[in-house]
Amino acid sequence: MDAPDDIDIDDTAAAGMRVRFDARHPDGRRTSVDRDVAVERPIAIEFNGIGYAVMMASPGDAGDFAVGFALGERLIDRAAQVVDIDRRRTERGDLLRITLADECVASLHDRVRHRISESSCGLCGIENLEQALRPLPPVTHQSDADDAAIFVALAAIRDHQPLSRRTGAVHAAAWCGADGAILLLREDVGRHNAFDKLIGAMARRARRWDGGFALLTSRCSYELVEKAAISGCPMLVTISAATDLALARAREVGLDLRVLARHDAMLGGGSPVGGAP
Repeated sequence: MDAPDDIDIDDTAAAGMRVRFDARHPDGRRTSVDRDVAVERPIAIEFNGIGYAVMMASPGDAGDFAVGFALGERLIDRAAQVVDIDRRRTERGDLLRITLADECVASLHDRVRHRISESSCGLCGIENLEQALRPLPPVTHQSDADDAAIFVALAAIRDHQPLSRRTGAVHAAAWCGADGAILLLREDVGRHNAFDKLIGAMARRARRWDGGFALLTSRCSYELVEKAAISGCPMLVTISAATDLALARAREVGLDLRVLARHDAMLGGGSPVGGAP
């Protein structure tokens, strides 16, 4: 049984809106310019009637986001454990009500006990440091992609980012095949949200990484490494730099990490060469 994916709750087109700006020029001229801007809305997430988090996110692909977020929080371990998704729109934001299967309720209550409040950084409100950096599952699979495949994906990803082309203000997370072909992509104003949407979309469609890799148009922060490990992703590639904690967490679980991936070069490895600062 798959998670419900026939509920019409997604409105990706509404993730951008047309705005008129005053353009100021060096010679003193002013002109009017119409541009698309990315929509950023607060999304209040409930699990089984329990208020869990408020995330700032793009409104599209809400069903994928619900499943991916639940997987990343380790409230579920498969998409079928999400039995219902209901989104309610209000003037102030969206309410995403997610119903989990009965076998997930104990994990939900245990996780909630360790939370005081939550924010989009994924760390604020954690009651103790042990909960902030919980143990991660080891990455047991390897990607079959070589360096050439990564450069193929880098060259192609912009053609798969319609919202970014319109607004210039969103991140993308892509599932790439071992040959570098972009198989699935999701966009969001938040890099972690985009990755949640991608992971959720794959889970709802019963897709696995199959020797491929994830490509993200963002910096590599620790929470992206954690989401990759939890989803079983064998290799994570980001176009910007990594933090030290991201590098450490990747080494800890055996995740193949490539950062600062551009058309002409990228960095791998990331072992420290000196003492801690």
